[in-house]
Amino acid sequence: MRKSSGRLAGLVMSADGRNQIGHAGGVHLQLLADRVGLGTELDHAMRRPGFRPRHPRGSVLSDLACAIVLGAVAISDIAVLEHQREVLGPVASVPTVWRTLNEVGELQLKRIALARAKVRRRVWGLLAARDEGFPWITVDARALEGWTVIDSDATPVACGSEKEGCAGAYKKGVYSLCPILAYCDNTGELLAQQLRPGNAGANHTSDNIAVLEAAVAGLPWQHRKKILFRVDGAGFSTGLLAWIAAAGGRVHPSYRWEYSTGWAFTDREMDAFQALDKLEKEENKQGRSVWQAAVDAEGTARADAQVAEITGLLGDLAAWPKCHRVFVRREPLHPRYAKDASAYEKNYNVRLQAFATNTAGHQAAWLDCRHRSHARVESKIRDGKAESLNRFPSRWMRINQAWLAVTALACDLRCWLQLLACTGEMAKAVPKTLRYRFLHVPAVLVRGQRRRRLKIPASWPWANEIVEAFRRLWALPRPT
Repeated sequence: MRKSSGRLAGLVMSADGRNQIGHAGGVHLQLLADRVGLGTELDHAMRRPGFRPRHPRGSVLSDLACAIVLGAVAISDIAVLEHQREVLGPVASVPTVWRTLNEVGELQLKRIALARAKVRRRVWGLLAARDEGFPWITVDARALEGWTVIDSDATPVACGSEKEGCAGAYKKGVYSLCPILAYCDNTGELLAQQLRPGNAGANHTSDNIAVLEAAVAGLPWQHRKKILFRVDGAGFSTGLLAWIAAAGGRVHPSYRWEYSTGWAFTDREMDAFQALDKLEKEENKQGRSVWQAAVDAEGTARADAQVAEITGLLGDLAAWPKCHRVFVRREPLHPRYAKDASAYEKNYNVRLQAFATNTAGHQAAWLDCRHRSHARVESKIRDGKAESLNRFPSRWMRINQAWLAVTALACDLRCWLQLLACTGEMAKAVPKTLRYRFLHVPAVLVRGQRRRRLKIPASWPWANEIVEAFRRLWALPRPT
């Protein structure tokens, strides 16, 4: 027998530990859900006359959302909460979770959306009461106070061909489902979602309007009046922009909805750009320029990127909403985009992009900076796919739609946790970092003096931050 040596000398392993709690950060999620009334509201949403289940269906959905934040990627991963029975009490079994998801139909999805909206009103009230106030979006060091920013996008999720609704995606022909999602850029919450076949178009007008209408319905009423909708160039359409400009049919003068959307760069836009070049030569003779230096997210001017308005050079735009404006941005051509570049772009080594808005006033550079912040939706989708958005567990669309709704609940819980309880780097951490540093911390459960204590290892680098987050959550008022 060889003698062991090194740092693991004499180490043995056994499976007989007691009172240890893994993923102790899940207790924070459960406490948060309790303090904002999420489980109670979902129980009301899922209630059926004459049906008294051992595990209330809304609480099952809330527990599954907590498990997803902890890293669950399959329905069977609900077992991670069963491990915490001594803290949380009984948790639904895997078959019960399957039955719960199967009970979520169109009516239940609407009720869940209403329950989420009710909880969101409480959470946003708590956010507004913080010392730092509600998280308004900042563009070029200017806070857009009073404005709610909603970003929407569609993303393909690769799936097996046997799943209902699975079809060849519009990107690369991969078999997938294609959910369309609407996020609140102020808080990071997933406001609304709709699961669609993989071949559904990104610019389907009725789908986009339905998701954005649901997103608006999920906002507290005072945050529905001034909204900026941001859509990329693949998702915009005449009907969608007309709906936004008309405030979704709301005729009250207090409603002010604006859009900032990508714009297709066709031959007409190229002609306008070349006409702008001729105009630039005339302006240079007078010591002026039609171009403005673009600014980055911190408000610093960029010497290699410029923005200019081309609305007056595009001809008739009567089909588009009132105050419709189109801008063009030019910057050096990156090798990543060289493959799809036009002959003009390759010849002059420049990349041309266009965007449109119905915002009156403001300089072109500021509007460009505001629009480019729409790119944050990509990181939110990436975070969602780092949790449970990257796969759907069932072959049936009904259950997968329910899974997507629970994924939205998980996104909300994670965002609320970081906004209400975390500070510093932890408040901005991506899901992987949050799980590694916070949620997956081990603990020991100690009983005494009629209390239960979870003891975080003193050697854990972020132990103090985790304990302080628990105290903040415990101090939140209970729903009345």
